Amino acid sequence: MVRPYGLLNRQEEPVPLKSISVTLSICEFVAGVSATLNYENEEKVPLEAFFVFPMDEDSAVYSFEAMVDGKKIMAELQDKMKAHTNYENAISQGQQAFLLEEDKCSRDVFCCNVGNLRPGSKAALTLKYVQELPLEADGALRYVLPAILNPRYQLSGWPEDSCLKMKTPVVPLEDLPYTLSMVATISSQHGIQRIQCNCPLSPIEYLGNDKTSAQISLADGHKFDCDVELLIYYNEVHTPSVAVEMGKSTTDADCLMADPSAMVSFYPDIPEAQPPITCGEFVFLMDRSGSMQGPMSKQDKSQLRIEAAKETLILLLKSLPIGCYFNVYGFGSCYEPFFHRSVKYTQRTMDEALRRVKLMRADLGGTEILTPLRNIYSGPSIPGHPLQLFVFTDGEVTDTFSVIKEVQINCLRHRCFSFGIGEGASTSLIKGIARVSGGMSEFITGKERMQSKALRALKRSLQPVVEDVSLSWDLPSGLSAKMLSPEQTVIFRGQRLIIYAQLTGTMPPAEATGEVCLKYTLQGKSFENKVTFSLQPKFDANLTIHRLAAKSFLQTKDMGFRETPAKDKKDVLKVSIDCGVISSHTAFIAVNKDLNEPVQGPLVRRDVPRPILLSATAVMSRYRGGAPAKASPPIKASSTYRPPAPRPMRNTYYSSMPYQPNTYDPHKSTISKELYSLVFGDNHLVQLISLQKADGSWDLNEGLAMVLGVSLEEIRTALPIKNADSSGWATVLAVLWLHANGKDMKCEWELLERKAVSWIHMHAGSVMRVLMKAAINFLKSSEDPAIFAL
Repeated sequence: MVRPYGLLNRQEEPVPLKSISVTLSICEFVAGVSATLNYENEEKVPLEAFFVFPMDEDSAVYSFEAMVDGKKIMAELQDKMKAHTNYENAISQGQQAFLLEEDKCSRDVFCCNVGNLRPGSKAALTLKYVQELPLEADGALRYVLPAILNPRYQLSGWPEDSCLKMKTPVVPLEDLPYTLSMVATISSQHGIQRIQCNCPLSPIEYLGNDKTSAQISLADGHKFDCDVELLIYYNEVHTPSVAVEMGKSTTDADCLMADPSAMVSFYPDIPEAQPPITCGEFVFLMDRSGSMQGPMSKQDKSQLRIEAAKETLILLLKSLPIGCYFNVYGFGSCYEPFFHRSVKYTQRTMDEALRRVKLMRADLGGTEILTPLRNIYSGPSIPGHPLQLFVFTDGEVTDTFSVIKEVQINCLRHRCFSFGIGEGASTSLIKGIARVSGGMSEFITGKERMQSKALRALKRSLQPVVEDVSLSWDLPSGLSAKMLSPEQTVIFRGQRLIIYAQLTGTMPPAEATGEVCLKYTLQGKSFENKVTFSLQPKFDANLTIHRLAAKSFLQTKDMGFRETPAKDKKDVLKVSIDCGVISSHTAFIAVNKDLNEPVQGPLVRRDVPRPILLSATAVMSRYRGGAPAKASPPIKASSTYRPPAPRPMRNTYYSSMPYQPNTYDPHKSTISKELYSLVFGDNHLVQLISLQKADGSWDLNEGLAMVLGVSLEEIRTALPIKNADSSGWATVLAVLWLHANGKDMKCEWELLERKAVSWIHMHAGSVMRVLMKAAINFLKSSEDPAIFAL
C-alpha cells in the first residue's frame, strides 16, 4: 500500500522530541511564558532535529537556552544570516548547535533546529516570551497557547527557504509521539471572578482568601486537537493604569533598555452615538477555499465554516444602512465578486446579493487573498463613503507579509476588520492586517459564533469617527516621554489602548508623580481621560515592559524578512538585538563549544511531525505537491466584466430539484413549507431575517406566518386597523418576535432591528401605538412596548 505523502507513524523512525512543558504566569493583562522542548536521542547515530510550531504573533520572544546533559548553554540573538552561517559552521565541525527563528514568511510560525545531538544525549530547549492579553467584548482576558499549525497554502514559485515549504511531516493525533503539559499562575490585585478553558483542567487552586491569585494546570493527555484557550475574568478590567519599569545598565546611551519604560493602559469611556444614515462602502471578503468546508470546531454537530459564513453574510447584508455601498467577494485560488464594483444598497441589489450568498460553496481551491485585495483597492473611492473592509479566512496562506504590506499601502483610505476562523488561523495575518489599517481583529474558535463577532464589528464600523486623538504628558522638569507605540488615530468604543513610552532625562525623587492624558473629539464634543501615576520605577528581572515596548516598536517597522524597507531594517536590527527580542531579521544561536571532541559519524536529519486534524485524503486533495487540488487563474477586472452566474449548491437541499432562482417571491402569499425550508433552512431567526427588506420593513406573507407559527389569514384578521398598510403590521410583529424569541442573539440582530424600528416610526407613526398593543395581544407577548422607542 502506498502511504500518502507527508504521513508517517512513530514506529517507522524514532522522534527525538519527547515532550513540551509550559509554565505560564499571568499578572493583570500581561502573560509571561516559559516553554521547554525536551529532546532525547535514542538512536545510535548523531541527529539533527527540525521542529516547526505555531506562536501568537504578539509574542515577544526574548530568551533561548539549552540544557544539554546538565550543562546550560545561553543563546545569542544575532543577524539572521549570520546566525545561519554560524549554525552551519558549527554542525559541520561536529559541534552541538541550536537555532531558533521566526519563519521568513509568517511571524506566527517558529522553527527550531537541534544540531549534532549525540546518541543517548538529552537536551531541554527553553524559550521565553511575554505578550499583552487582548480584551474580549464580555470583559474576559484571552490567552491562547497555540497547539495547531494548519498547512499553509503554497503559492507557485514561493521561496524554498520558508520552514513551511520544508514539508514537515504530519501524523494522526493518536500517533503523535510527544506530550504537552501546562501549569499557569494567574494574579490580579482586583481579584479573580472565574477562569474558563476549552480544554480539561485540574481543579483550580486559589492561593489566598481574597482570590487575587490562582493556579491551574492542563489535565494529562492533551490531544493537540485544539489550541489551549484561557478566558480570565477579573473583578475590574476597565481601570486605567500606568506601570513604570526600571531600565538596565548599558554602555549604549541610545539603547531602549537603558532608560525606564512606561506602559499606559486606557479604557476610554466613549459614548454610543447615532451613526450617519448613509455612510460607508462595505466590502466583505469571504474565504471559499476547500478548508472552509470543515466544521467550526471539534464539537459534535458543529456548524460547517462555509454555512456559518453564509449565515453571517445574510445578517451583515440585512444590517447595512440604506444609501451605503457594498460588495461581496469570494476567494480561493481565484476570486468571484458579486458585482464588478461596489453598488448602492437597495432592495434590488440586496436581493441579488442574498440569492448569491445562498449558493456559495467552499469550492475555490487554495487561499490567495492578495489578488482580490488589489482588485478592491484598484477601484475609485466613493466620496463620502469611506471603505470598510471585512475579511473572513481560516488564514492558511504563506504570503502573509505581502498581504500585510498591501493593506498598509492603502491604510489611509480604509479600515480592515479581520476574522480568523477555526483552530490554527494565522495570528500574523489576522492581527497584522487589522493593526496596519486601524481596524480590529477577532478569532472564532470552539463554540463561538462568527455571526456575533461579525455583527459587533459592523456596529463598531458604523460608529461616528473619533477625531483629534492626542496623548499628552505632564512630567517634572527634566523628564520627558518618548513614544514607542505608533501614533493613535483610531479609537473604537469598548476598546482598550496600550501605549508604551521611554522616559528620558533625570528621574525625580521617589514620591514624585506624573500624569498622562488622552484627548479626543466625537461629533464636535471633546473628551479626555487622565491617570496619575508614581514615577518610582519598579524592578523586573525579565524587563517585561521593555520587551513589550520593543515588540510594539518592531511591529510597526518590521514588515518581514523580504518586505521591510531598507531604511527601517537598520532600526529593526538595533532594537531587536539591543532588547533581545526576536524579529524577522534576527535569530537565536547557541553553540556548545565545550565538547571534548567533535561529534563523530554521519549526521541524520529527523523532522519532528505535527498533528493532523483532517483526514489524509482531505489533505492530499488540498495540498498535493504544495498546491491546491483545483486552481484557476484569478479574475481580471475590465470594463466589460460581468460577474459569473452563480452555480447551484450541490447539497441535500438541492439534490432532488433543479436550481430555480425565482422560485420564492416574498410578495406572493402562497408558498409550501417544503419549498420554504429548501430556501431558508430550519433556523427561524435566519428565516425571519431573510424576509426583511432593505429598508428595514417586512411584508405580510406566508413566510412571515410560518416563522410566527400562525396562518396568514389569522394575521390578516388580527390587523387592528382595516385597510391599513399591512407592512407596518408585519414589521411590528417581526420586531416583537425577535425580542421574544432571540434575546440570546440580540447582538446579531440589533442593527437590523434598529433599522426596522426607524422604519416603523417613519411609516406607521400615527398608528404605531395601536399596532404595538394589538401585536402584543396577538402574540401573547410580555415584552415592554419601550422596545419600539428610537
